[in-house]
Amino acid sequence: MSEHETEMLLRDSLERLAERAPDGNEVRNALVRARHRRRQRFTLAAVAAAVVVVTAGVPVVLNVVSDVPADVQPAAGRPVLDYTPDWLPDGFTEQYRSAGPGHAPQVRRWLAGPATVELAAHSTADPEWAQTALRISALKDQVVVHGRVGMVTGETGTAATLTWMPDDGHVLTAEVDGMPDARKVAEQVADSVTAEPARIRGEARFGPLPAGLRELTTTVRGSNPDDGGTALDASSPAAPGKVAVRVTVGAGAPGLGGSVPVRVRGLPGAYLAASGPAEATVAVHLPSGRWLIASGRVPQEELVAVADGVQLDSAPDYGWLGQ
Repeated sequence: MSEHETEMLLRDSLERLAERAPDGNEVRNALVRARHRRRQRFTLAAVAAAVVVVTAGVPVVLNVVSDVPADVQPAAGRPVLDYTPDWLPDGFTEQYRSAGPGHAPQVRRWLAGPATVELAAHSTADPEWAQTALRISALKDQVVVHGRVGMVTGETGTAATLTWMPDDGHVLTAEVDGMPDARKVAEQVADSVTAEPARIRGEARFGPLPAGLRELTTTVRGSNPDDGGTALDASSPAAPGKVAVRVTVGAGAPGLGGSVPVRVRGLPGAYLAASGPAEATVAVHLPSGRWLIASGRVPQEELVAVADGVQLDSAPDYGWLGQ
């Protein structure tokens, strides 16, 4: 697309929105509030960075596999979600949070039966989202969210996705599925979103990973605190969006038919070799009564080492599940 064509698209978009644009005083007030929130986030980020620097100077002691079960220890470096909706349809409860380092998407999900409301935040540093402003300007179906131009896509009556940029560095999507007036609901959710952070504190965190793998996301999910669980995903830089190794910790016992005994975290565990589409799996029943399961298409010894290195947290935050 030429520079002239881009300019024309932007001009057409602005003209279509002129009559719907918010009052100038409202926009100025919104900008003042946004600057205040950014200052708050900057202060929090500075404190967090200072904590990371201090922590980085402390030697990390890893548990060595032995006949004694590894001690449960706090999992540091918990991810934070930056945005929160102040309004949701009646009956929806939060059952999913996921985030990770770098440009990993931040996702929160609320459910009511088969219906879903999802709020996701993406970085414009991610190539997939870098051209969002141009895509918004090219669409006719536009809306205004907090004085910023957004777009509606995938509208079917019972589903719709509203995409907007609260600032130049982030793209937010409010996706509604499985309920009437989905577009209207998505607009109400988007209009209520504020820069209020929410934490993810699961019951596990990666320790050392095999060469060439890096942490991708931490996910906590469940319909209530009693059935909550944590999933850790790692990927390869060569395929950054594809999960190479996954670790889950929860109450559910895996199927272990055809497995062979293996020592995991100093405890009797099981190893199930990869077969067809099924990945290799290592599983161990923890002293807490929970199951730790590691899966992926990596050699057995690497999968066992990943499971051995996982840091467990005896006090995960599952209290928000089902709220």
